[in-house]
Amino acid sequence: MNKTPKFFTLIIGTEILNRRRTDAHFDFVTKALADKGHKLTGSFIIEDDPALIIQTIKFIASQDNPVLFSFGGIGSTPDDHTRKCAAIALRGGDFVVHEEAKRIIEEQLGDNAYPHPIKMAELPKGANLLDNPVNKMPAFSLDERYFFMPGFPEMSHPMVTEILEKLIPHKKKIYRHTLTAHCKENEFIEIMEKMPKEVEFSSLPKLYSDGWRVSISVASEDEALAQESFNMYIDLLEQKNIIYALQDEA
Repeated sequence: MNKTPKFFTLIIGTEILNRRRTDAHFDFVTKALADKGHKLTGSFIIEDDPALIIQTIKFIASQDNPVLFSFGGIGSTPDDHTRKCAAIALRGGDFVVHEEAKRIIEEQLGDNAYPHPIKMAELPKGANLLDNPVNKMPAFSLDERYFFMPGFPEMSHPMVTEILEKLIPHKKKIYRHTLTAHCKENEFIEIMEKMPKEVEFSSLPKLYSDGWRVSISVASEDEALAQESFNMYIDLLEQKNIIYALQDEA
């Protein structure tokens, strides 16, 4: 991909929202992306509702250069809607039997592939298979940017790792500077308004018993621009004699 992709996760499962199961995908994907110098643009946890799944996939697909990691709902039980929903959202409803997926399921399960597991071979038109390292039941992708995987981390997380190695073979270098100042964040509003669009910045305030602290973080792919932007905060703190401490860069 020539343009920087915007990464999204879609975590599908009523059992996560009602806390019968704890999500493991968000932390894994954010760390895997950070190892490559990237971050998530958005993450969605939604219930097993077909209309909501379709709308969410369509919304993500409408973003600029999206890459989607979707977890859950590709099995053969009645509450597994993701395969069909992906076909509606991304293929206008074209939903076909994928012959290679059918062969794998029959090969792995034999007579037990019928009548239900074989339904997992019904995929959106043009789907490419993703190898499942645990039980070989196929996951799938569309357009090399929409990746639909099982909800089980032991199956899907190796898939994410392999996908990222292909999409991002080389880590992107990010230059980050961070400080904590003994003041309120509104001290920095005018500087924040001047931050270049190429600079990612954040302001995280916290109230302690002895007063306010605010953590300022500035990052950019441009080393000089990151330092120049960070120095604007340093200069203000020095001018106003506000106590601050630099943190290790990450």
